[in-house]
Amino acid sequence: MLIGVVGKPSVGKSTFFKSLTLADVAIAPYPFTTIEPNKGFAFVKVECVDKEFNTQCNPRTGSCINHVRFVPVEVMDVAGLVPGAHEGKGMGNKFLDDLRQADALIHIVDIAGATNEKGEAVQPGNYDPAFDIRFLEHELDQWYLGIIKKGWDKLARQIHQEKLDPAKVLGKQLSGLNVNETMVKNAVATLNLPQTLIEWTDEHLLKLSSELRRLTKPMIIAANKIDLPSGRQNFERIQKQFPEYKIIPCSAESELALREAAKKGLLEYIPGENKVSVKQTLSSQQQKAIDYINKNILEQYNSTGVQKTIDAALFELLKYIAIFPGGVNKLSDQHGNVLPDCFLLPEGSTALDFAYKLHTDLGKGFIRAIDVKTKRTVGKEYLLKHRDVIEIISSK
Repeated sequence: MLIGVVGKPSVGKSTFFKSLTLADVAIAPYPFTTIEPNKGFAFVKVECVDKEFNTQCNPRTGSCINHVRFVPVEVMDVAGLVPGAHEGKGMGNKFLDDLRQADALIHIVDIAGATNEKGEAVQPGNYDPAFDIRFLEHELDQWYLGIIKKGWDKLARQIHQEKLDPAKVLGKQLSGLNVNETMVKNAVATLNLPQTLIEWTDEHLLKLSSELRRLTKPMIIAANKIDLPSGRQNFERIQKQFPEYKIIPCSAESELALREAAKKGLLEYIPGENKVSVKQTLSSQQQKAIDYINKNILEQYNSTGVQKTIDAALFELLKYIAIFPGGVNKLSDQHGNVLPDCFLLPEGSTALDFAYKLHTDLGKGFIRAIDVKTKRTVGKEYLLKHRDVIEIISSK
Protein backbone atom coordinates (compact mmCIF):
# COMPACT_ATOMS: atom_id res chain seq x y z
CA MET A 1 0.00 0.00 0.00
CA LEU A 2 1.04 3.60 -0.52
CA ILE A 3 0.19 6.66 1.60
CA GLY A 4 0.29 10.07 -0.11
CA VAL A 5 1.41 13.23 1.71
CA VAL A 6 -0.58 16.08 0.17
CA GLY A 7 -1.39 19.76 0.62
CA LYS A 8 -0.77 23.18 -0.85
CA PRO A 9 2.80 24.53 -1.25
CA SER A 10 4.86 25.67 1.76
CA VAL A 11 2.79 24.08 4.54
CA GLY A 12 5.58 21.66 5.57
CA LYS A 13 4.80 18.63 3.37
CA SER A 14 8.42 17.90 2.53
CA THR A 15 9.48 18.49 6.14
CA PHE A 16 6.78 16.07 7.28
CA PHE A 17 7.90 13.52 4.67
CA LYS A 18 11.57 13.87 5.64
CA SER A 19 10.76 13.58 9.34
CA LEU A 20 9.00 10.27 8.59
CA THR A 21 11.65 8.85 6.31
CA LEU A 22 14.86 10.84 6.93
CA ALA A 23 15.12 10.80 3.14
CA ASP A 24 17.24 13.46 1.45
CA VAL A 25 14.54 15.74 0.00
CA ALA A 26 14.48 19.41 -0.91
CA ILE A 27 12.96 21.66 1.75
CA ALA A 28 12.53 25.36 0.99
CA PRO A 29 10.07 28.14 1.95
CA TYR A 30 8.77 28.72 -1.57
CA PRO A 31 6.05 27.07 -3.68
CA PHE A 32 6.66 23.88 -5.70
CA THR A 33 9.86 22.79 -3.97
CA THR A 34 8.64 19.28 -4.80
CA ILE A 35 8.05 18.71 -8.50
CA GLU A 36 8.81 15.03 -8.92
CA PRO A 37 7.16 12.95 -6.18
CA ASN A 38 9.49 11.81 -3.40
CA LYS A 39 9.00 8.21 -2.32
CA GLY A 40 10.39 6.58 0.78
CA PHE A 41 9.59 4.32 3.70
CA ALA A 42 8.06 5.47 6.95
CA PHE A 43 7.59 3.11 9.90
CA VAL A 44 4.37 2.43 11.77
CA LYS A 45 4.48 1.44 15.43
CA VAL A 46 3.30 -1.99 16.57
CA GLU A 47 3.53 -3.34 20.10
CA CYS A 48 5.92 -6.23 19.50
CA VAL A 49 4.87 -9.76 20.44
CA ASP A 50 8.39 -10.72 21.49
CA LYS A 51 7.82 -9.77 25.14
CA GLU A 52 4.91 -12.22 25.30
CA PHE A 53 7.45 -14.96 24.54
CA ASN A 54 10.09 -13.51 26.92
CA THR A 55 12.53 -12.91 24.11
CA GLN A 56 14.00 -10.13 21.96
CA CYS A 57 13.21 -10.02 18.26
CA ASN A 58 15.70 -9.35 15.45
CA PRO A 59 13.78 -7.51 12.69
CA ARG A 60 14.89 -8.09 9.11
CA THR A 61 13.45 -4.68 8.16
CA GLY A 62 12.62 -1.74 10.41
CA SER A 63 13.59 -1.96 14.08
CA CYS A 64 12.38 -2.85 17.55
CA ILE A 65 13.01 -0.42 20.42
CA ASN A 66 11.91 -1.35 23.94
CA HIS A 67 9.59 -3.99 22.46
CA VAL A 68 7.99 -1.49 20.10
CA ARG A 69 8.26 -2.69 16.52
CA PHE A 70 8.65 -0.20 13.66
CA VAL A 71 7.30 -1.72 10.44
CA PRO A 72 7.98 -0.13 7.01
CA VAL A 73 5.21 1.37 4.88
CA GLU A 74 5.71 3.30 1.63
CA VAL A 75 4.88 7.01 1.56
CA MET A 76 4.94 9.59 -1.21
CA ASP A 77 5.32 13.39 -1.07
CA VAL A 78 3.80 15.01 -4.15
CA ALA A 79 3.84 18.49 -5.68
CA GLY A 80 1.87 21.19 -3.85
CA LEU A 81 -1.76 21.70 -4.81
CA VAL A 82 -3.39 25.08 -5.44
CA PRO A 83 -7.03 25.99 -6.18
CA GLY A 84 -7.83 25.17 -9.80
CA ALA A 85 -5.44 22.20 -9.91
CA HIS A 86 -8.00 20.06 -11.77
CA GLU A 87 -7.92 22.75 -14.50
CA GLY A 88 -4.13 22.45 -14.69
CA LYS A 89 -3.18 25.40 -12.45
CA GLY A 90 0.11 25.18 -10.54
CA MET A 91 1.45 21.64 -10.77
CA GLY A 92 -2.14 20.43 -10.73
CA ASN A 93 -2.21 17.84 -13.51
CA LYS A 94 1.00 16.22 -12.34
CA PHE A 95 -0.08 16.31 -8.70
CA LEU A 96 -3.34 14.54 -9.43
CA ASP A 97 -1.77 11.98 -11.72
CA ASP A 98 0.80 11.10 -9.04
CA LEU A 99 -2.03 10.64 -6.53
CA ARG A 100 -3.65 7.81 -8.51
CA GLN A 101 -1.38 5.33 -6.78
CA ALA A 102 -2.19 6.40 -3.21
CA ASP A 103 -4.42 4.24 -0.99
CA ALA A 104 -4.84 6.94 1.67
CA LEU A 105 -3.91 10.60 2.06
CA ILE A 106 -2.31 12.61 4.83
CA HIS A 107 -3.35 16.22 4.24
CA ILE A 108 -0.77 18.60 5.71
CA VAL A 109 -2.53 21.82 6.74
CA ASP A 110 -0.84 24.95 8.11
CA ILE A 111 -3.10 25.14 11.15
CA ALA A 112 -1.59 28.47 12.22
CA GLY A 113 -2.90 30.13 9.04
CA ALA A 114 0.57 31.42 8.13
CA THR A 115 0.37 30.65 4.37
CA ASN A 116 -2.29 31.79 1.92
CA GLU A 117 -3.99 29.70 -0.79
CA LYS A 118 -0.96 30.11 -3.10
CA GLY A 119 1.48 28.95 -0.44
CA GLU A 120 2.80 32.46 0.22
CA ALA A 121 3.76 33.48 3.77
CA VAL A 122 1.31 35.70 5.66
CA GLN A 123 1.05 36.82 9.26
CA PRO A 124 -0.01 33.79 11.37
CA GLY A 125 -3.76 33.89 11.89
CA ASN A 126 -4.44 35.95 8.74
CA TYR A 127 -5.61 32.94 6.72
CA ASP A 128 -8.31 30.39 7.53
CA PRO A 129 -7.00 26.78 7.25
CA ALA A 130 -10.59 25.57 6.83
CA PHE A 131 -10.38 26.82 3.26
CA ASP A 132 -7.50 24.40 2.56
CA ILE A 133 -9.54 21.40 3.70
CA ARG A 134 -12.51 22.37 1.54
CA PHE A 135 -10.49 23.23 -1.53
CA LEU A 136 -8.60 19.93 -1.45
CA GLU A 137 -11.89 18.04 -1.29
CA HIS A 138 -13.20 20.14 -4.18
CA GLU A 139 -10.12 19.57 -6.36
CA LEU A 140 -10.18 15.81 -5.81
CA ASP A 141 -13.94 15.62 -6.45
CA GLN A 142 -13.56 17.60 -9.67
CA TRP A 143 -10.68 15.36 -10.74
CA TYR A 144 -12.83 12.24 -10.27
CA LEU A 145 -15.73 13.97 -12.02
CA GLY A 146 -13.55 14.83 -15.03
CA ILE A 147 -12.57 11.17 -15.42
CA ILE A 148 -16.17 9.96 -15.12
CA LYS A 149 -17.47 12.53 -17.62
CA LYS A 150 -15.04 11.58 -20.38
CA GLY A 151 -17.37 10.26 -23.08
CA TRP A 152 -20.17 10.03 -20.49
CA ASP A 153 -23.14 10.64 -22.81
CA LYS A 154 -22.02 7.93 -25.23
CA LEU A 155 -21.25 5.54 -22.38
CA ALA A 156 -24.62 6.11 -20.67
CA ARG A 157 -26.51 5.44 -23.94
CA GLN A 158 -24.49 2.28 -24.56
CA ILE A 159 -25.18 0.95 -21.06
CA HIS A 160 -28.87 1.77 -21.46
CA GLN A 161 -29.26 0.28 -24.96
CA GLU A 162 -27.20 -2.86 -24.38
CA LYS A 163 -28.56 -3.35 -20.85
CA LEU A 164 -25.04 -3.50 -19.39
CA ASP A 165 -24.31 -3.44 -15.65
CA PRO A 166 -23.41 0.22 -14.96
CA ALA A 167 -21.42 -0.67 -11.82
CA LYS A 168 -19.26 -3.09 -13.79
CA VAL A 169 -18.65 -0.60 -16.61
CA LEU A 170 -17.89 2.32 -14.28
CA GLY A 171 -15.76 0.13 -12.03
CA LYS A 172 -13.63 -0.76 -15.05
CA GLN A 173 -13.47 2.85 -16.26
CA LEU A 174 -12.31 4.07 -12.83
CA SER A 175 -10.03 1.16 -11.93
CA GLY A 176 -7.01 3.46 -12.22
CA LEU A 177 -8.34 5.27 -9.14
CA ASN A 178 -8.67 2.00 -7.17
CA VAL A 179 -12.45 2.03 -7.74
CA ASN A 180 -14.13 -1.35 -8.21
CA GLU A 181 -17.60 -2.59 -9.14
CA THR A 182 -18.67 -3.13 -5.51
CA MET A 183 -17.73 0.44 -4.57
CA VAL A 184 -19.80 1.85 -7.43
CA LYS A 185 -22.81 -0.28 -6.44
CA ASN A 186 -22.54 0.81 -2.81
CA ALA A 187 -22.11 4.47 -3.75
CA VAL A 188 -25.14 4.42 -6.08
CA ALA A 189 -27.24 2.80 -3.35
CA THR A 190 -26.01 5.19 -0.64
CA LEU A 191 -26.75 8.23 -2.78
CA ASN A 192 -30.09 6.83 -3.99
CA LEU A 193 -29.26 7.72 -7.61
CA PRO A 194 -31.78 7.02 -10.42
CA GLN A 195 -31.64 3.46 -11.75
CA THR A 196 -31.35 4.67 -15.34
CA LEU A 197 -28.03 6.30 -16.15
CA ILE A 198 -29.42 8.60 -18.83
CA GLU A 199 -31.40 10.29 -16.01
CA TRP A 200 -28.22 11.19 -14.13
CA THR A 201 -27.51 14.93 -14.05
CA ASP A 202 -24.19 16.70 -13.49
CA GLU A 203 -25.21 17.02 -9.84
CA HIS A 204 -25.67 13.24 -9.60
CA LEU A 205 -22.26 12.67 -11.17
CA LEU A 206 -20.58 15.11 -8.77
CA LYS A 207 -22.16 13.35 -5.77
CA LEU A 208 -20.95 10.01 -7.13
CA SER A 209 -17.45 11.45 -7.67
CA SER A 210 -17.32 12.75 -4.10
CA GLU A 211 -18.51 9.44 -2.63
CA LEU A 212 -15.99 7.41 -4.64
CA ARG A 213 -13.23 9.81 -3.64
CA ARG A 214 -14.06 9.28 0.04
CA LEU A 215 -14.03 5.50 -0.44
CA THR A 216 -10.78 5.29 -2.40
CA LYS A 217 -8.75 8.17 -0.96
CA PRO A 218 -9.59 8.26 2.77
CA MET A 219 -7.91 11.23 4.40
CA ILE A 220 -6.42 12.22 7.75
CA ILE A 221 -5.40 15.78 8.56
CA ALA A 222 -2.06 16.72 10.11
CA ALA A 223 -2.56 20.14 11.73
CA ASN A 224 1.03 21.27 11.18
CA LYS A 225 2.79 24.28 12.77
CA ILE A 226 0.64 23.80 15.86
CA ASP A 227 3.21 25.69 17.97
CA LEU A 228 2.88 28.95 16.00
CA PRO A 229 0.62 31.79 17.19
CA SER A 230 -3.08 31.03 16.57
CA GLY A 231 -2.28 27.33 16.00
CA ARG A 232 -4.08 25.98 19.08
CA GLN A 233 -7.09 28.30 18.60
CA ASN A 234 -7.46 27.30 14.95
CA PHE A 235 -7.03 23.62 15.80
CA GLU A 236 -9.90 23.63 18.29
CA ARG A 237 -12.16 25.45 15.84
CA ILE A 238 -11.27 23.23 12.88
CA GLN A 239 -11.91 20.09 14.95
CA LYS A 240 -15.47 21.26 15.59
CA GLN A 241 -15.93 22.40 11.99
CA PHE A 242 -14.80 19.08 10.45
CA PRO A 243 -15.98 16.27 12.76
CA GLU A 244 -15.81 13.82 9.82
CA TYR A 245 -11.99 13.95 9.87
CA LYS A 246 -9.42 12.78 12.37
CA ILE A 247 -7.24 15.85 12.90
CA ILE A 248 -3.91 15.46 14.69
CA PRO A 249 -1.92 18.41 16.10
CA CYS A 250 1.53 18.25 14.57
CA SER A 251 4.96 19.85 14.34
CA ALA A 252 6.91 18.27 11.50
CA GLU A 253 9.85 20.62 12.06
CA SER A 254 10.17 19.47 15.69
CA GLU A 255 9.97 15.80 14.72
CA LEU A 256 12.65 16.24 12.08
CA ALA A 257 14.94 18.01 14.57
CA LEU A 258 14.49 15.23 17.16
CA ARG A 259 15.01 12.38 14.68
CA GLU A 260 18.13 13.94 13.17
CA ALA A 261 19.59 14.65 16.62
CA ALA A 262 18.85 11.06 17.66
CA LYS A 263 20.48 9.77 14.47
CA LYS A 264 23.65 11.71 15.36
CA GLY A 265 23.62 10.22 18.86
CA LEU A 266 22.90 13.54 20.60
CA LEU A 267 19.54 12.40 21.99
CA GLU A 268 17.64 9.29 22.84
CA TYR A 269 14.22 9.65 21.22
CA ILE A 270 11.62 7.07 20.22
CA PRO A 271 9.28 8.44 17.52
CA GLY A 272 5.81 9.05 18.88
CA GLU A 273 6.95 9.34 22.49
CA ASN A 274 6.80 12.45 24.65
CA LYS A 275 10.22 12.08 26.27
CA VAL A 276 13.68 13.10 25.10
CA SER A 277 16.90 12.15 26.89
CA VAL A 278 20.06 14.12 26.20
CA LYS A 279 23.06 11.79 25.64
CA GLN A 280 25.79 14.31 24.78
CA THR A 281 26.57 17.89 25.68
CA LEU A 282 24.52 20.20 23.47
CA SER A 283 25.37 23.67 22.26
CA SER A 284 23.33 26.51 23.76
CA GLN A 285 21.39 26.77 20.50
CA GLN A 286 20.64 23.04 20.45
CA GLN A 287 19.56 23.08 24.10
CA LYS A 288 17.32 26.06 23.43
CA ALA A 289 15.65 24.18 20.55
CA ILE A 290 15.09 21.08 22.72
CA ASP A 291 13.64 23.20 25.54
CA TYR A 292 11.27 24.85 23.05
CA ILE A 293 10.10 21.49 21.67
CA ASN A 294 9.61 20.08 25.16
CA LYS A 295 7.62 23.07 26.39
CA ASN A 296 5.54 23.93 23.31
CA ILE A 297 5.04 20.53 21.67
CA LEU A 298 5.71 17.46 23.83
CA GLU A 299 4.25 18.82 27.08
CA GLN A 300 1.29 20.43 25.32
CA TYR A 301 0.34 17.64 22.89
CA ASN A 302 2.14 14.55 24.24
CA SER A 303 4.03 14.03 20.95
CA THR A 304 5.01 15.90 17.80
CA GLY A 305 2.05 14.21 16.07
CA VAL A 306 4.04 12.90 13.09
CA GLN A 307 4.26 9.25 14.19
CA LYS A 308 0.69 9.38 15.45
CA THR A 309 -0.47 10.54 12.02
CA ILE A 310 1.17 7.77 9.99
CA ASP A 311 -0.04 5.15 12.51
CA ALA A 312 -3.61 6.45 12.30
CA ALA A 313 -3.49 6.53 8.49
CA LEU A 314 -2.57 2.86 8.30
CA PHE A 315 -4.43 1.32 11.23
CA GLU A 316 -7.53 3.57 11.42
CA LEU A 317 -8.11 4.81 7.86
CA LEU A 318 -6.94 1.75 5.92
CA LYS A 319 -7.72 -0.68 8.77
CA TYR A 320 -4.60 -2.80 8.41
CA ILE A 321 -3.39 -5.30 10.97
CA ALA A 322 0.12 -6.57 11.78
CA ILE A 323 0.81 -10.32 11.61
CA PHE A 324 4.00 -12.11 12.66
CA PRO A 325 5.07 -15.41 11.09
CA GLY A 326 6.46 -17.85 13.64
CA GLY A 327 6.56 -21.50 14.72
CA VAL A 328 5.20 -23.19 17.82
CA ASN A 329 8.54 -24.89 18.41
CA LYS A 330 10.79 -22.22 16.94
CA LEU A 331 10.33 -18.46 16.59
CA SER A 332 13.60 -17.92 14.73
CA ASP A 333 14.55 -18.32 11.07
CA GLN A 334 17.44 -20.43 9.70
CA HIS A 335 19.88 -17.65 10.60
CA GLY A 336 18.77 -17.55 14.23
CA ASN A 337 16.85 -14.26 13.91
CA VAL A 338 13.89 -14.24 16.31
CA LEU A 339 10.56 -13.10 14.83
CA PRO A 340 12.40 -11.42 11.93
CA ASP A 341 9.29 -10.44 9.96
CA CYS A 342 6.07 -8.54 10.51
CA PHE A 343 3.53 -8.21 7.70
CA LEU A 344 0.77 -5.63 7.24
CA LEU A 345 -2.50 -7.05 5.89
CA PRO A 346 -6.00 -5.59 5.44
CA GLU A 347 -8.48 -6.22 8.23
CA GLY A 348 -10.57 -9.29 7.32
CA SER A 349 -7.59 -11.24 5.95
CA THR A 350 -7.59 -14.99 6.56
CA ALA A 351 -4.93 -17.56 7.38
CA LEU A 352 -4.96 -18.54 3.70
CA ASP A 353 -4.41 -14.92 2.65
CA PHE A 354 -1.42 -14.82 4.98
CA ALA A 355 -0.01 -18.04 3.51
CA TYR A 356 -0.17 -16.50 0.02
CA LYS A 357 1.40 -13.30 1.38
CA LEU A 358 4.36 -15.34 2.61
CA HIS A 359 4.74 -17.34 -0.60
CA THR A 360 2.49 -18.54 -3.42
CA ASP A 361 3.55 -22.14 -2.84
CA LEU A 362 2.53 -21.95 0.84
CA GLY A 363 -0.91 -20.77 -0.25
CA LYS A 364 -1.32 -23.45 -2.91
CA GLY A 365 -0.21 -26.21 -0.55
CA PHE A 366 -2.04 -24.87 2.53
CA ILE A 367 -3.02 -27.62 4.98
CA ARG A 368 -3.66 -25.72 8.21
CA ALA A 369 -2.36 -22.88 10.35
CA ILE A 370 -1.45 -22.66 14.01
CA ASP A 371 -2.08 -19.73 16.34
CA VAL A 372 1.34 -19.75 18.01
CA LYS A 373 0.19 -17.82 21.08
CA THR A 374 -2.54 -20.35 21.94
CA LYS A 375 -1.07 -23.34 20.04
CA ARG A 376 -4.54 -23.81 18.56
CA THR A 377 -4.93 -25.23 15.04
CA VAL A 378 -7.01 -23.03 12.73
CA GLY A 379 -8.30 -23.44 9.18
CA LYS A 380 -7.82 -21.41 6.04
CA GLU A 381 -10.87 -19.23 6.77
CA TYR A 382 -9.61 -18.17 10.20
CA LEU A 383 -9.85 -14.38 10.47
CA LEU A 384 -6.54 -12.94 11.54
CA LYS A 385 -6.32 -10.56 14.50
CA HIS A 386 -3.90 -7.68 15.01
CA ARG A 387 -0.58 -8.99 16.41
CA ASP A 388 -1.35 -12.66 15.73
CA VAL A 389 1.66 -14.98 15.46
CA ILE A 390 0.86 -17.60 12.82
CA GLU A 391 2.59 -20.78 11.65
CA ILE A 392 1.56 -22.09 8.23
CA ILE A 393 1.60 -25.85 7.61
CA SER A 394 1.80 -26.55 3.89
CA SER A 395 2.45 -29.51 1.60
CA LYS A 396 4.88 -27.37 -0.44
